[in-house]
Amino acid sequence: MDAVRVALLREVLAGTEWLNATRRFAGALRGSVVTHGGGLLLLGTPDYEPWHLAAHLVDEAAWSGTPELAPTLVRHDARPTDPAHLAVGPGRIETARRGETLLVVAPGDSDALLERIHTARRAGVTVLTLSSSTDDALTAMAHETLTVPEAAELDLDTVQHLVSAATGENGPSPRGRRRFRDRLARLAETVMAPPPTPW
Repeated sequence: MDAVRVALLREVLAGTEWLNATRRFAGALRGSVVTHGGGLLLLGTPDYEPWHLAAHLVDEAAWSGTPELAPTLVRHDARPTDPAHLAVGPGRIETARRGETLLVVAPGDSDALLERIHTARRAGVTVLTLSSSTDDALTAMAHETLTVPEAAELDLDTVQHLVSAATGENGPSPRGRRRFRDRLARLAETVMAPPPTPW
C-alpha cells in the first residue's frame, strides 16, 4: 500500500479510534528503536510471517532517514542456505539483549512463541505486540500492544500498513524523498476531503 492509499484509508477512518491507536503504537515502536540505536527484531508465528510489514518498515526507514526502523525478520523455518537476510531463525530471540526491541505479529495462536518472548523480556528486550487476541499471555508480556479483534472493522494486515506508515512519520523533520512523499500524502488528503460547507 503506497502513501496515497494510506492517505485515502486515513480519510475513511477519520473519526475512529484506529488512527490514534496506530499512531500511538507506531510512536512507541519508533521511540524504542531510535532511543537504543536500532536492534528491531520482527517475529511472526509458525503459521504467519510478517513479510509485508518487514518490507514496509525497510521502506519507512529509508524514506524517513531513520535506519533504526529497518527490522531483522526472524523466521521460524529459516535455513542456513537461505540468503543472509532470510536466514535468521528463532534462536535469535533467545540471544536478544537489553536495548533491542521485539515486535511480534500474531494473528492467531501464539503459544509456541511465549517461552522465547519471555526469555527476551527477562533479558531487557522491549516487547511490542500486534495481535488478534484481547486476553492472552502474549498481551500480558508486552510493554505495548495493539489488538485487532477478529470482529473489528479492519484486519491485521490493514493495521500493519497504518502502523508502518505512522512509524516513518513520527520522527524529526524528514529529508530527501520523504518530503515528496509527505506532499503527495497531503495532496491526496486534500483531494479526498469533502468540500467546505457553504455559509
